[in-house]
Amino acid sequence: MSVIAAHANRLQGRPRPGIVTSANKASPHRNHRWKVLGIGVAANASFSTIFSGIPATAVFMRQGYHLGNGQLGLALGLLGLGVALSELPWGLLTDRWGDRGVLLTGLGATAAWLLLMAFFIVPSASHVPDVAVLAASLLVAGLLGGSVNGSSGRAIMAWFQEGERGFAMSIRQTAVPLGGGLGALVLPSLASAYGFAMVFGLLASASAVSAFFAWLWLHQPPAGDDVGNAVAAKPAGPAPLRNIEVWRLATAIGLLCFPQVAVLTFASVFLHDFAGMGTLVISASLAAVQTGAMILRVWSGRFTDRHRNRRPFLRLCSALSALAFAALGLLVLAAAATPGWQPALMPAIAVLLVVAGISVSAWHGVAYTELATLAGASRAGTALGLANSFVFIAFFLVPAGIPGLLLVSSWAGVWLAAAACALIAWPIFLQPA
Repeated sequence: MSVIAAHANRLQGRPRPGIVTSANKASPHRNHRWKVLGIGVAANASFSTIFSGIPATAVFMRQGYHLGNGQLGLALGLLGLGVALSELPWGLLTDRWGDRGVLLTGLGATAAWLLLMAFFIVPSASHVPDVAVLAASLLVAGLLGGSVNGSSGRAIMAWFQEGERGFAMSIRQTAVPLGGGLGALVLPSLASAYGFAMVFGLLASASAVSAFFAWLWLHQPPAGDDVGNAVAAKPAGPAPLRNIEVWRLATAIGLLCFPQVAVLTFASVFLHDFAGMGTLVISASLAAVQTGAMILRVWSGRFTDRHRNRRPFLRLCSALSALAFAALGLLVLAAAATPGWQPALMPAIAVLLVVAGISVSAWHGVAYTELATLAGASRAGTALGLANSFVFIAFFLVPAGIPGLLLVSSWAGVWLAAAACALIAWPIFLQPA
């Protein structure tokens, strides 16, 4: 939060490009935007701990619920499918009803559902829930949690102005690797030592705390205030669902998430089964991916605000991600072909997996800012919901598809397919205007 506070002080002290001078005057409401940003971070972190943290327990979930790889992929995939199905409806509701009501409803319902899972959908010595029950429960968790992205993004677009939105949205997007990193560090050990009742109970508590602060601080900017006109303004151009540029950018965002989801959902299984690494190394590797992504997201938002180069930056990230995953796939192929070199290659494979995971996770704040800007602040909920529908289609298809891909190829095939997805996304991203 010190980074946010320091940036807030600098913005109050001098005009920023793209911001009208009156917006830099002292206002009783200007500092409240940082509380709104904090709510967005907390809400996204709590949900990220669910959709990124639960897959980090994949080894223990497979053991505790007596699942095969195919059943595990189905259960984790339905969590992503729930979010994919609900993101656009939640986004449309946000633009119609406002961000406060949608965020409170979604976070509160998510907390209540996870608490029910902690009591009834956990394995014990006498009973192991059926895979269908587990999968359906994760599907509902995804349906409820899909409320977070569009509502929190629209709130930030309302309270921040052009020239600082990239920085603010990127800070919000650090919540995704922050929550995922915390989940990767805490949840596997918690599942191993205390079982999934504690895992689901902790996740429910995080959502409840985020809902409390949203209830306390989140509201619309005051009408007539220098930060209160973004949502009220009628944006020019077609509606998001009729805007081809919005569809292109949302599609490219979804495609570039395929390799990211492969890391988030099956990196722990890859490092355990292929590289023979233990829980400590697996947790540290996943946490390193999330920490690196968090740092680069803040930097990229600030960098693209200053240089107004969001579109070239997105295309660069796509190309670098394709290169990193191609190198990882080739290294895994070399390790499989030369068993004598495997002990020496395994640390390099783990490091390259971290590098690839960071490179494919650093661009989200910039992409969502560009997308919301294209749609207009008052229609940002719909545009962000559309993009996250594509994102969580990846969260459904990738975990369900990787076991089948492993049957017909190998782990090298998985990472080379990830490289292909990043490469396909490159020409779909919008070129500079």
